[in-house]
Amino acid sequence: MAEGFPGKKQSHAVVIGAGWAGWGAAKALCEAGVRVTLMDGMADPTGSQPLTTPSGKPFEAGTRGFWKDYPNINALTAELGLGSIFTEFTTSAFWSPEGLEATAPVFGDAPLWPSPLGQVAATINNFKRLPVADRLSIAGLLYAMLDLNRSDAVYTSYDSIDALTLFRQLRISDRMIDDFLRPTLLVGLFKPPEELSAAVTMELLYYYALAHQDSFDVRWIRSKSIAEQLIAPLSERLQEQHQLEVLGGTLATRLNVSPETQAIRSVATRSVTSGSTGLIEDVDAVVLAVSAKGMGALMAQSPQCGALAPELVRAATLGSIDVVSIRLWLDRTVPVADPANVFSRFSALRGAGATFFMLDQLQRESEQALWGDQPPQGSVIASDFYNASAIAELSDQEIVDCLMQDLLPIAQPAFRGARVVDQEVRRYPSSVSLFSPGSFSKRPPMETSLASVVCAGDWVRMGEKEHGAKGLCQERAYVCGLEAGNSLLRRGIVRGADLPRTLQHSVIPIRADEPQVVLGRALNKLVMDPLEAFGIQWPWLAS
Repeated sequence: MAEGFPGKKQSHAVVIGAGWAGWGAAKALCEAGVRVTLMDGMADPTGSQPLTTPSGKPFEAGTRGFWKDYPNINALTAELGLGSIFTEFTTSAFWSPEGLEATAPVFGDAPLWPSPLGQVAATINNFKRLPVADRLSIAGLLYAMLDLNRSDAVYTSYDSIDALTLFRQLRISDRMIDDFLRPTLLVGLFKPPEELSAAVTMELLYYYALAHQDSFDVRWIRSKSIAEQLIAPLSERLQEQHQLEVLGGTLATRLNVSPETQAIRSVATRSVTSGSTGLIEDVDAVVLAVSAKGMGALMAQSPQCGALAPELVRAATLGSIDVVSIRLWLDRTVPVADPANVFSRFSALRGAGATFFMLDQLQRESEQALWGDQPPQGSVIASDFYNASAIAELSDQEIVDCLMQDLLPIAQPAFRGARVVDQEVRRYPSSVSLFSPGSFSKRPPMETSLASVVCAGDWVRMGEKEHGAKGLCQERAYVCGLEAGNSLLRRGIVRGADLPRTLQHSVIPIRADEPQVVLGRALNKLVMDPLEAFGIQWPWLAS
């Protein structure tokens, strides 16, 4: 580290929330020489003490994939020298009560064709029940995706309608909607299309399915958990080399504003376990890496902050989504063709979307770790229910029975003969952002009306620093955290005491879209902008 400069005050930033966004912000600020305090209600946000069940087996909330276009997270793994922590890219299967509906291949293994022709060619035999005419009906959506970002006004028009309305106006068949788009959105944005912004829906589909042939290729952590494999080594480095302070089991309860400077001067806290209160003083900046639920709780107790930054109060009114996560340990190994799977249209789901993952297949090389200190007996399954308000009302045993009796046997009948030897069910109410129609203008901006307060997370509007990663996405959350930290540094809100100049963290853009996609967007703009000047627009946007 460079030699310090006498008399130069080291700034202090508080990062509230220890998800990907919080850690991204902490990394950017720490490495620029800023003193950082990171807090979270989780007992150990550092990943050094992984979550376990009462019987000592590992548990992780939400099985999250790492898609092809995650360049900044990939760069982090390389920077930390972690080696091969991911599986190979894997196939995914979609199941309905009728059986297997479709399989998503590893597109990188297919011949390289221009997108979307490559996806069509790679999946021509992968839809098991959906007629060709229904598959072709999705073509209209391609035009809308090319049109989405033609201007801010056009984006706002798409955001004002729900995805189902757009699908029907584009004449996408009901069967294509119900058999493929609906389940995809239930596990991608965690709500059915009638409750989702058409703009955010198309952003998601563009990012994962149109920009490149192989954008949908996904892989997983090959052992342990994301917290252990990625967060723990990052937090260890930041604590040892940059004096990061981490406060686990701690909630931020109020942001105190200085009446003289109209900047945050301190953060009030409360211990989750003891209820004791505290105060973090000499605060120069705050990063809000929280959900709508967390924002609401904080703004309710921070009226001065809310008055100076009313956009934070508006963001707190946005909806959120309930999640239920389950892990099952079985008495025998059940072979399943695809390690990653999606359930849809089952009455037992009660309106939810669900996934299940064969951890014993994804983490075959470290099978013992899945069983803690007990000898392995059979398959280990992670399952997540999204839009799960109705599922969450069931008892733990009812949820497990739903999986073992109604859902899993459709994918593999051998599940009927398996016995659950251990189980864990955890509920996470209001834990995921809801991108409802018209929500874009209410989502928090990265830079707020209070210069010393920035927001970070996958639901945050990034303005000029907008990134190609979209939707509920680990990459987007991490990048937004990096950019939130960079914003404080770039504007001189915070500075390091021991570096000769302010260093902003590098951010890697998503690879360039395939040329024909770029050309399609350009041609659409060339045609539609003059027509729009005469009051002519796409019929699905007509008011």
